[in-house]
Amino acid sequence: MKTRDIDIRASLHSVLRELHKDDPNTLILDELGLCQGDARIDVAVVNGSINGYEIKSESDTLERLPRQTDAYNKVFDTVTILTASRFMEGLQDIIPDWWGITKTEMDNEGVVCFLPYRSPQQNPNIDPLALAQLLWREEALSILKERGLHKGLLSKPRRILWNALADQLELEDLQDEVRKKLKARTRWRAH
Repeated sequence: MKTRDIDIRASLHSVLRELHKDDPNTLILDELGLCQGDARIDVAVVNGSINGYEIKSESDTLERLPRQTDAYNKVFDTVTILTASRFMEGLQDIIPDWWGITKTEMDNEGVVCFLPYRSPQQNPNIDPLALAQLLWREEALSILKERGLHKGLLSKPRRILWNALADQLELEDLQDEVRKKLKARTRWRAH
């Protein structure tokens, strides 16, 4: 049986919920937009880090993956690609060595099986501006206010606020702030 995105996603959610069931501070999101809409990761997990999961089922192609890879590499602490067997060879030339690779197969009962091939490693090159772009304007401004960095920025557009955050905060501080704001959101766009 062929793997489908919907089946892989449902199985992934089940695994992630089980893995993080004892951590109420874990947020699992579908279709998180990145880099002002340049790309969308299939599933993101936000807790003490921001981890991305990209699904490439048998009905997919790798056509968009190079562009997606560029965006994911800017934001995520780790990325794991969940992929059909047919993509295993071609993937290695597109994704960086620090990405995890998990092969997905459908068993005879229609259950998706995850076969880890390579564990994800820490991203060595997170882009502070791309990370700041995950924030809504009010969130970015509140971080700047909390740190006394808002002078002259109160009426500025979000891109100016993002730049201020990227320029003035250490990467670790920015990562902490972004994770806190994402987890504190009470409203997300409609699915």
